Amino acid sequence: MKNFIKSLRLTLVFCIFFSVFYVLVLWFFAQLASPNKGNAEIAVVNGKVVGAANVGQMFTKDIYFWGRPSMAGNGYDATSSAGSNKGPANDEYLNEIKVRIDTFLIHHPYLSRKDIPAEMVTASASGLDPDITPQCAYIQIKRVAKARKMDENKITEIVNKSIEKPFLGLFGTEKINVLKLNIALDEANSTK
Repeated sequence: MKNFIKSLRLTLVFCIFFSVFYVLVLWFFAQLASPNKGNAEIAVVNGKVVGAANVGQMFTKDIYFWGRPSMAGNGYDATSSAGSNKGPANDEYLNEIKVRIDTFLIHHPYLSRKDIPAEMVTASASGLDPDITPQCAYIQIKRVAKARKMDENKITEIVNKSIEKPFLGLFGTEKINVLKLNIALDEANSTK
């Protein structure tokens, strides 16, 4: 019984110590090493919060660039973040992809099926990816320019300025944050 009480005390001390210590270490690291001190990067336009830049947003209008599809419940609901867990031979999954391709082609009649990047019709593992590759943005320029009645070259400039390079030039790939791109597009369109 004596050993049991010692074990119980030791377990409680370690649980409390490591619970608090671990959280404090993570918090301290976030304060020093991460952008925005570990907080979400909030996008604000004219004093109004329009979204978090590190979570995908639902853009469906032709005047905006679209992000990757989400498998999360209602659009990009972070509380139901997950992939579909459906394999590439699953009929239901293949039908979802076909519907996404068909919808994409309706809005981009100048493209053929083979021109659509896979990431525009497949969700990321989290279902919340806020970024697309430059290629995904470039294929949407014509649609956005037509919907906004803007010059394609002007929109291409905005897209090129929105490209984020790999971390330290080594880690990751070039990417474009869709929310930031659409905000830049709105700002450029309002000064037109």
